[in-house]
Amino acid sequence: MSKAAAVPAEVSNNLVASTDSKTLPAHLQAVEGVGRGNENVGGAMEPPRLLLVQQMSKCIDPHHGNYIKGSEVGDFVNSITKKIYGNAVYALSLSFRTVYQVKRDFNEGGGYKGKFVLESEANEVRNNQPPHEKWEVKETHEHLLVVKDPKTGELETTPVVMEFESSKLPKSRAWNTTIGMKGGDRFACLWKLQAIHQTNKAGATFQNLDCSYVGWAHETDYLAAEQMYELFGPAPAPVVLTPAIQ
Repeated sequence: MSKAAAVPAEVSNNLVASTDSKTLPAHLQAVEGVGRGNENVGGAMEPPRLLLVQQMSKCIDPHHGNYIKGSEVGDFVNSITKKIYGNAVYALSLSFRTVYQVKRDFNEGGGYKGKFVLESEANEVRNNQPPHEKWEVKETHEHLLVVKDPKTGELETTPVVMEFESSKLPKSRAWNTTIGMKGGDRFACLWKLQAIHQTNKAGATFQNLDCSYVGWAHETDYLAAEQMYELFGPAPAPVVLTPAIQ
């Protein structure tokens, strides 16, 4: 787990009541959860990403800005909080969407030109990159999840997005099929995402995952997930032109 950023020495009680970013001070706890001022934010937020660490992931490179101390190949990690979950995660699936990302392979110099709702939009952007044959449009499945702590039983309060592309696409399709066969809302069940080692045709190993059914969600979890779905779930995929997090 990475260490919290140091608080500047000049920040004192003359400026703020507390520098603890995880716990509300006493005078704010009485109104915790009200969130006044955020009424119009809705889905205008980018949820953190749930990453499955690969051998080339930036989060295990101590010289990169996305480094997460203590993370290892096969771990699930949160891109924003830097939380390390280990090789398995329990989660409710809030929603799903397909986007198309324009990328250039790492061996070709790397690069990212955004993600798009329509494949035709992604193809247009790709064709405008010189030389366009070095760029590719990658179908990507985005699963919006809310993680549940298997020890405390508590749900996280902010959902995460996990991207499935390339070798993960068959896993995503199979998971969608299983979810649909269960019936009810998508977020009515708890699932376990387990990292697995696989080998490609070239003999290189990489991390993939299996998604298995655990059981029907507790009513409190279901209702909490329903609120998150209404806030984040149905929103259309935006055009994003920022670099992808890996």
